[in-house]
Amino acid sequence: MKGVALAALAVLTLSACGLADGATTTTVPGQTTTAQPVYPVTVTDDLGDVVIETMPQAIISLSTVATEMLYEIGAGERVVAVDDQSNYPEEAPMTDLSGFTPNLEAILSYEPDLVVISFDPGDLVSGLTTAGVPVISFGAAASIEDVYRQMEALGRATGNPEAALEATQRIEWGLADVLAGAGGAGVGVSYYHEIDSNYYSVTSATLFGEIYGLFEMVNIADAADEDGSAFGYPQLSSEYIVSEDPDIIFLANTLYGVDAEDVAQRPGWDAMIAVQDGAIVELDSDVASRWGPRIVDFAEAVAAALREREPA
Repeated sequence: MKGVALAALAVLTLSACGLADGATTTTVPGQTTTAQPVYPVTVTDDLGDVVIETMPQAIISLSTVATEMLYEIGAGERVVAVDDQSNYPEEAPMTDLSGFTPNLEAILSYEPDLVVISFDPGDLVSGLTTAGVPVISFGAAASIEDVYRQMEALGRATGNPEAALEATQRIEWGLADVLAGAGGAGVGVSYYHEIDSNYYSVTSATLFGEIYGLFEMVNIADAADEDGSAFGYPQLSSEYIVSEDPDIIFLANTLYGVDAEDVAQRPGWDAMIAVQDGAIVELDSDVASRWGPRIVDFAEAVAAALREREPA
């Protein structure tokens, strides 16, 4: 029933929006069907408007998050190559293409008709545009709504607008389910989220900070970037973290060998509640840094940590 309701919501929402993504509908007694989207379509990315002349059949993703989104919205079968960091989902056709130091000639060798990126070193977009290949560029999402915006834009670009809408609904409902399961376990619980061993963190003004905020947790990094000069990613000091004494420590840098044992051995950190209680959570670094559909998995990891610290 949930799948039926979700599909119905997608159709109703698209109809209410006047099918601005280019899709057309045909209504007959007792049923409504959605035809293939009409091209060209125009989508807005972080750089402006992008015109997609025809439905893409050979997509390249040079963004780990875009790769996850494309598969989540049902466009994965048309992805011909992904960058060397796109390790999820498993079926994604990983290559040695780089999203950080992209090689235009190597990219064009796959004869793409759409390239999705998260970073332009300076001439990638112009080079692909000159070659007649449309490029969609999305940087890090600043909020949950921004995640939805990016997924829905990719849905319109790839001819999968309804699937993209369904995907955003799955995220929304997934987050709601996780929060319901957590109850009020997070209310007032303080935390420190570590990005790297130089003590960079996130504030509540970031996407991942927003997710912690859904649990009504207290972020010790907020006071360190009250003026927003660090754009939500302040560098804290060891002394500051110890003095703030968070209830839980979340490690998003486990990919680089940092674990709970390392943290417990840091000078002075043994005095903190989180260390004494063993409330040091080793997150999956990919899940804790990618702003795509797996933000629900991130929220579940937070909820599990909150449940773990509750008295039996």
